[in-house]
Amino acid sequence: MDLKYLITSIRNYEGITRKNMIKGVTGFLKETYNITGKTVLGFGDDASAIDIGNQQLLLLATDGMWGKLMEADPWWAGYCSVLVNVNDIAAMGGIPTGMTNVLSVQDNETCKKIMEGINDGVQKYGVPMVGGHLHPDTPYNALDVAITGLVARDDVITSGGARVGDQVIVGMDLDGKPHEKFPMNWDTTTFKSPELVQDQILAMNRIAQRHLLTAGKDISNPGTLGTLGMLLEASDVGASIELEKIPRNESMDWDSWLKIYPGSGFVLTAAQENVAECMKLLEEVNITSNVVGEIIQDKVFYLAYEGEKEVLFNFNKDRIMGVKQEI
Repeated sequence: MDLKYLITSIRNYEGITRKNMIKGVTGFLKETYNITGKTVLGFGDDASAIDIGNQQLLLLATDGMWGKLMEADPWWAGYCSVLVNVNDIAAMGGIPTGMTNVLSVQDNETCKKIMEGINDGVQKYGVPMVGGHLHPDTPYNALDVAITGLVARDDVITSGGARVGDQVIVGMDLDGKPHEKFPMNWDTTTFKSPELVQDQILAMNRIAQRHLLTAGKDISNPGTLGTLGMLLEASDVGASIELEKIPRNESMDWDSWLKIYPGSGFVLTAAQENVAECMKLLEEVNITSNVVGEIIQDKVFYLAYEGEKEVLFNFNKDRIMGVKQEI
């Protein structure tokens, strides 16, 4: 495998480049995002966090389903709208509580498929869809879902806490397969029991309660390295990563694997003394994990493979989101 070719492919991957506008959007809210004084975290995380007293944080997140996914399989888009939101709350160490949606559809059949997917996702994850808004007559199909969750203030996992010297852990459920109509999604949940799927979500809460991590994100549309890159941006640090240490299902080549959106996958950072316990809790729920590298002071993301080492992102001049987490 050509490392330079892989790096060029990753840097130009649509799942990453689509994130470039985020800084411009969040800039409009710079003066108002904490207008009540209760917003605990700045932009750049998987969910926002609002102080509701009694040492509890209310987590809020929203995800819109990619238009390409809606076109490929409306049922899968509905199912994934639950999956991605629940994972956002899990990545913060929280317990998901409930969801709402905004659904825009051109016809009744598409609406039916989307809602069947949502309902199947709700049954799999055990998190209710409690309301929303319907546009029944739009010239397009679109689905956006918002979720709430709860986490103890002292337990919250953020994207912005990685420290120099921390170990980088990648954990993924390798027992899956590419979705037949949207192969960039690695399906690990539809054929598994709700008990296991929900336990994978709760594993992050267990890790959070034991304060084993300095930072974490769930692997999403930017893929494994793109998601880690967003964590590095938020933490204002760099990393040196060894490609071959990243857990991989060997049925897929590296280029495809690094771009997939897994049903259950996380990039995490932890102090050396906490790594073993963190990985044990992940392995208990079928999430294969490994230390893949280390956080460094230089704001550069290095990728090494078979003796070669190249720069994937130089955050002194490059950006994915371009958002540094403020805590």
